Amino acid sequence: MNNGPGQLLSSNQSPTTNNEKMAILSQDQAKAIMQNALRFSKADECEVTLTGTTGGNIRYARNSVSTSGADDNTSLIVTSFFGKKSGTATINEFDEGSVEKVVRRAEELARLAPESPEHMPMLGPQTYKPSVSYFQSTANINPDFRADAARKSLEPAIAKNITAAGFLEDAASFQAKMNSKGLFAYHRDTGLTFSVTMRSADGTGSGYATGDYNDAAKLDTGKLSRIAIEKASSSVNAKAIEPGKYTVILEPAALVANTDASLIGALMNSMDARNADEGRSFLSKKGGGNKLGEKLFDERITVYSDPLNTEVPTSTWAGDGRQREKITWIEKGVVKNLYTSRFWAQKQGIKDIPNPANFIMEGGTQSVEDMIRSTKKGILVTRLWYIRPVDPQTLLYTGLTRDGTFYIENGKIKHPVKNFRFNESPVIMLNNLEALGKPQRVGGNLVPPMKIRDFTFTSLSDAV
Repeated sequence: MNNGPGQLLSSNQSPTTNNEKMAILSQDQAKAIMQNALRFSKADECEVTLTGTTGGNIRYARNSVSTSGADDNTSLIVTSFFGKKSGTATINEFDEGSVEKVVRRAEELARLAPESPEHMPMLGPQTYKPSVSYFQSTANINPDFRADAARKSLEPAIAKNITAAGFLEDAASFQAKMNSKGLFAYHRDTGLTFSVTMRSADGTGSGYATGDYNDAAKLDTGKLSRIAIEKASSSVNAKAIEPGKYTVILEPAALVANTDASLIGALMNSMDARNADEGRSFLSKKGGGNKLGEKLFDERITVYSDPLNTEVPTSTWAGDGRQREKITWIEKGVVKNLYTSRFWAQKQGIKDIPNPANFIMEGGTQSVEDMIRSTKKGILVTRLWYIRPVDPQTLLYTGLTRDGTFYIENGKIKHPVKNFRFNESPVIMLNNLEALGKPQRVGGNLVPPMKIRDFTFTSLSDAV
């Protein structure tokens, strides 16, 4: 990547040097580059998106750092429209010649493309609330910070003769969008994620903990690692018990993962109006239509999104430029809203709501320990993984427990148990609710621990 952004700055701004991070451009710098691209456009409509990320990571295994890395990238994406035809081209050089070249390439592709039957005209100027998801503490992270974070995780593991494997990744980023209809949007964001797995010396016990934040000042890798160490030590020599239906206590990490699937994540990803209307969702009605307005969950279930929530802040605009605002998806068990594309909203004559960037499930005040004390017989689950869909129309999923599964009897943890395979639907699960705890941040969302009756374990797993 070259020093192109510096060539487009006004006289009172400093050009970017080779010794400075280039990925996080200011609003004025981003606007200058995008205005320059639109100036070259000969299309009916043109949209320019500019994104940049700078950050890094550190990974350790077997109690020693194995890899570390850094990322610094800025990309310009140009989409040109001729009628209902569109073409997109991308570049990461920003001098005059390169910017004109990428605009021309997008126009060439647009002329060759077929017409889109779902084309929508571009949005005009929008008003967005300023986001609150950028923290200088995270943007300032450097290799020394990452090394110290790894040290604070490894030291207690080594002291307890536990084997640690962990990963820390951080990033500062920006996204900007401008089009020929006058829309302009800009957003800065920071975030970091940390996860650690601890294994006992004999390999029979495993524990896990994770944390993610916008503000690096909240990260405590030592505290999270001690939680995982305790899980690993407590889960040594797990006993096999018969699969079946059990009361379970699911910790937040078991409900929302940083992976490609999770039980509550699957539920929220299914709140799409088109899938429901076209019969491809648990929200579909036989004969057509959807279940908007119907009570489908326990009345204690309320879920909403809010880009300005201080615990899980996100961008106040969606990728297509629509405004994101606080919106309720489920209220006291009733489906209140579904998200949709602009095309489907117009076709169906329904409320135009973009997909959410976070979700917040209301909970109670109980801790996991409180839930354990109130359980006569049940299973504590630290984490679920390898979650895969079985039936999208009932939202049935299968997967495995992992990294700390324990048998509860008369309000106390009696002993660790071997892991299970489960078959369960979050729709059924949220109708078998016994208790909700205090919401915690996991995967950029707020989710409470849950106590669920009749959770279905179908078989045992030999995995630790």
